[in-house]
Amino acid sequence: MRYKYPLTLGAWDRGRKRTMEIWNRGWRGAMVGRWLGFVTAVWVQCISGNNYTFSNYSGALKTLMGLTQLQLNNLSVAKDIGKAFGIVAGLASDRLPTPIILLIGSLEGLVGYGAQWLVVRQSIRPLPYWQMCIFLCMGGNSSTWMNTAVLVTCIRNFRQNRGPVSGILKGYVGLSTAIFTDICCALFSSDPASFIFLLAVVPAAVCTMAMLFLRESPPEDVEAEDDGDGSQYFAVINAMAVTIAVYLLIFDLTGKHEALVSRAFAVVLLLLLAAPVAVPIHIALKAIHRSGGCREADAEDGVSEPLLAAETEKTEAEVANSGETSGDSAAAEEVVVEEKVERGRRQRPEIGEDHTIVEAVKTIDFWVLFFSFLCGVGTGMTVMNNMGQMGTAMGYTDVSIFVSMLSIWGFFGRIASGSISEYFIKKHATPRPVWNAASQILMAAGYVMMAIGMPGALFIGSVIVGLSYGVRLAVSVPTASELFGLKYYGLIYNILILNLPLGSFLFSGLLAGILYDAEATNTEAGGNTCVGAHCYRMVFVVLALVSLVGIGLDVLLAYRTKQLYGKIHLNKRARDTKAAAPDSH
Repeated sequence: MRYKYPLTLGAWDRGRKRTMEIWNRGWRGAMVGRWLGFVTAVWVQCISGNNYTFSNYSGALKTLMGLTQLQLNNLSVAKDIGKAFGIVAGLASDRLPTPIILLIGSLEGLVGYGAQWLVVRQSIRPLPYWQMCIFLCMGGNSSTWMNTAVLVTCIRNFRQNRGPVSGILKGYVGLSTAIFTDICCALFSSDPASFIFLLAVVPAAVCTMAMLFLRESPPEDVEAEDDGDGSQYFAVINAMAVTIAVYLLIFDLTGKHEALVSRAFAVVLLLLLAAPVAVPIHIALKAIHRSGGCREADAEDGVSEPLLAAETEKTEAEVANSGETSGDSAAAEEVVVEEKVERGRRQRPEIGEDHTIVEAVKTIDFWVLFFSFLCGVGTGMTVMNNMGQMGTAMGYTDVSIFVSMLSIWGFFGRIASGSISEYFIKKHATPRPVWNAASQILMAAGYVMMAIGMPGALFIGSVIVGLSYGVRLAVSVPTASELFGLKYYGLIYNILILNLPLGSFLFSGLLAGILYDAEATNTEAGGNTCVGAHCYRMVFVVLALVSLVGIGLDVLLAYRTKQLYGKIHLNKRARDTKAAAPDSH
């Protein structure tokens, strides 16, 4: 190759340093390292939805321990109570590195589900009831450590793309139950002991791998965004998630499969789950290509005077611009000071401003959102925790397809509702709680259908409840931030999430357990059983009535926040108009 200028030692050293700088930014910091960490975070989310899999092995626990339905439902409540301690993981995320948080979650899950595996496998005698409650609580709490490590680290690493990051990660959590269920069905014929073994071992293995790659990037690396390609990479990973969901749906709807077909399905599913690693590989190859181009450019230029001149011109321009913008900065500071003084005169912040938890709980809107969230997730958790017994009562011997339907359609609800609600805010100023009300109407219709007990009602109901539950989770998260601000959002969100164990206790532990036991007959083993549509009819009727209350609360919240979302709509339109306007200079 011919060089325009002789390649001096100084030019070669400058080229080497520039190449190493680009490589370091690409691999270790702002590019490949962050995206490889994000892919491992996706894998962690694929195995962290174990809280929703209780129905797959609850029947085995009930038989081995001779439990009534009320006692079994209280075990599921103990599992959900583990989520109430998620605030500990949230506090630890600001003090401990990501690998330590993942380690705590994986070890806790290994112990919690490992003990349950030994009982179901009958390697040990059934443990006392209170000890099983503790191990179930540990298993439930383990996922909070994994979710906290993944969400906090990835949102900090992709600060300009928080929406896509949270949407993708939450979507994969929604798929995790179907992934576990279908792989277990394909490889182990729905054996409960094998299923719990997967819950104990697979998350520990995946978290161990994630400890090597999932790191929080330095702020200076994060500030340099992914050269405009970030949204494209997120879209690719999102498309991969939809592909996995459709693939799982096809497998579930095509009925029983032969052993060879089931094993082939499992292999293809694992390949699809591994596919997102193509994104960091592509970024790494692009970084290598760019570094090669930089070496050529430095070798051909040889001298650095133009670069120095450019830096000088840039410095002069910055000095000139500083004088022009000083007046604007002073005016902006005056506006900020006036806003602070005005807020100081008010005793409480307005809706849409930053609230402390004390200020938030003093508002009507917080409690309307809290109880509407309870009506949605509480009733949904009842179906998820009792799906095993519901299927048995309806005459099904294998309920795994219903568990998968809840998971897959929950994914579609999560992945679609965020984008749809955002679109209607931007276009028509539609308050986000409207979509919660719509999902609650759909959920109430599903409960009525299952109460009637018509043919196929459990299948259709599982689809409706899964979809509505996913919408409720995905929409309520940004709603809380829009109403009460982001400054203290972590604590406010954790208070709202307390509805998961609270709803599980009220509707699943008490309501479903007591009403089922009233219809059931005792067995010789000491437990009880019930067969027929009447077993859960009254439960579904009550859940439908609770959903009607939730609809009313969501409509009330939408009315009270209409003005707020009008302001959000105008702000979004103003930003879009400004971005689309041609440069006046």
